[in-house]
Amino acid sequence: MNDFPTRRRVLAGMGILGLGALAGCGDSNTLSFKYGKDLSNEILGRTFRLKDPQGNEKTLSSFRGMMPMVFFGFTQCPAVCPTTLARAVQAKKLMGRDGDRLQVIFITLDPERDTPEVLDAYVKLFDPTFVALRGTLEQTAEVAKEFKVFYEKVPVGDTYTISHTSTSYVYDSRGVLRLGLSHSLTAQECAEDLLTVMEVC
Repeated sequence: MNDFPTRRRVLAGMGILGLGALAGCGDSNTLSFKYGKDLSNEILGRTFRLKDPQGNEKTLSSFRGMMPMVFFGFTQCPAVCPTTLARAVQAKKLMGRDGDRLQVIFITLDPERDTPEVLDAYVKLFDPTFVALRGTLEQTAEVAKEFKVFYEKVPVGDTYTISHTSTSYVYDSRGVLRLGLSHSLTAQECAEDLLTVMEVC
């Protein structure tokens, strides 16, 4: 945790020209991440329209000025989803005050079981600022395709689970996709790469 303020001071000392060269908020699209995958050249998730639990339509531009981190899952997910959301809570804390700009967005792949009430209660168990979004089955398929997210129902007895992509997709404050965080990364590793996105944009 102590590494982050030091890193911030170093970046600040590089000056305006140095930051402009790194940025990607200028002409450059190249960022240097230690742990995650640079997705700056990918165009994903630009046109999704889904509703939050209160029925408000949300798009990527709804979160402009924040740093959206989008994750797909479902509330009955036994391991990957809860651990990813718990990791996001930890990463947000490690980021200090900058963590206030991290907006976690949980998109359900299971709208049949994940009602607005269930979704809202689920994400709020982790952090009251986390946002849940859902759509119809058709909208869910469309947004998953837009993000190149794989998912499929897997029968389990008389019910089912869902196998799905476990990447978290991070955008800068202008809504430009920057970073992919795999499920295997630690909260500290995620926090450092998230701060990289924040420092340059």
